[in-house]
Amino acid sequence: MGFNNILVVCVGNICRSPIAATFLMDAYPDKHIESAGLSAVIGHGADSKALDVMTAFNPTINANMNKHIAKQISEELTVKADLILTMSTSQSKWIEDRWPHCRGKTFRIGYWIDQDIADPYGHDERAFETAKQNIIDSLGPWFNKIR
Repeated sequence: MGFNNILVVCVGNICRSPIAATFLMDAYPDKHIESAGLSAVIGHGADSKALDVMTAFNPTINANMNKHIAKQISEELTVKADLILTMSTSQSKWIEDRWPHCRGKTFRIGYWIDQDIADPYGHDERAFETAKQNIIDSLGPWFNKIR
């Protein structure tokens, strides 16, 4: 099954979802990939620690992270999305409860490996490294399904 419009969601849209969306943008430059937050820090760029953990990657990844601007999830974004990836089961449930049309297309990013991605916001760089690695591990099985 192909997914052409992918929405990645976390809480503030400054740490986890920008990291995951950036990896997806790099892997699928022809797809439309966005990220949003359930309680977004609207208008803010990615957290400085999130930017720091991404510096080891290629210039395209760094450019995508550097131009990120946080936005709030909306019904419009959910309608447009073919696939919605969240960081936790509770986030998926929140979206599906608010917008029932999202059932069947909303999944935890760690669905295939039964893992939530802990929020590193307010923690040290080690928490951001862990979140980044958990996102990488969680995205692996999705690459077989996103075409």
